[in-house]
Amino acid sequence: MEKAQGGRGVLLGGVPGVAPAKVVVIGGGVVGLNAARMAMGAGADVTILDKSLTRLKEIDMVFGGRIKTLMSNGANIDESIRDADLVIGAVLIPGAAAPKLVTRAMLKTMKPGAVLVDVAIDQGGCFETSRPTTHQDPIYTVDGIVHYCVANMPGGVARTSTQALTNATLPYTLELANKGWRQALLDNAHLRNGLNVCRGRVTYQAVARDLGHAYVDPIEAIKAAS
Repeated sequence: MEKAQGGRGVLLGGVPGVAPAKVVVIGGGVVGLNAARMAMGAGADVTILDKSLTRLKEIDMVFGGRIKTLMSNGANIDESIRDADLVIGAVLIPGAAAPKLVTRAMLKTMKPGAVLVDVAIDQGGCFETSRPTTHQDPIYTVDGIVHYCVANMPGGVARTSTQALTNATLPYTLELANKGWRQALLDNAHLRNGLNVCRGRVTYQAVARDLGHAYVDPIEAIKAAS
């Protein structure tokens, strides 16, 4: 967002007498909520959009209105990003490509120097103009809008992200080690839900649909592989 990087030269939290940056977060899941919380903590004016009314109610109750909430639809996204200094795309459809929620045509309605951060880039990105970048060369500009689309963003803080990932995955690793992959998958539905391919057969519906392959029930595939 700094002027030297092509941004608008806006401080996220503003200063006394100067308005803070307007931040729009698309997606109210774990990533989106944490992004919104960080922006709010820095003093920004934050709006979060999500398709789940239940999720929006939860956010509103937790933050007591300090984060604005909107139902995620084309009209609200279009209107919200027009005045935004920073837009964070945090959309996730497990196992499937992310939908393109911000089109190139919408960029022309945004303020020059505004920033798009596409956290969904590992799933193809949720902005039409997104393309993967690296930590060494993280940004590029399209129609005056700065894009940050680094694949594997947690890799920038590898120690913290690895420890966090290990905390979440260690129980599954132990179950695989103690039971073997077949029995562990049969016993644990959560572990089984993470199975994408088994012996060349696609066992995840969204992956099968997006890649044009036949879907096979994971339990059937696991038992057939025994």
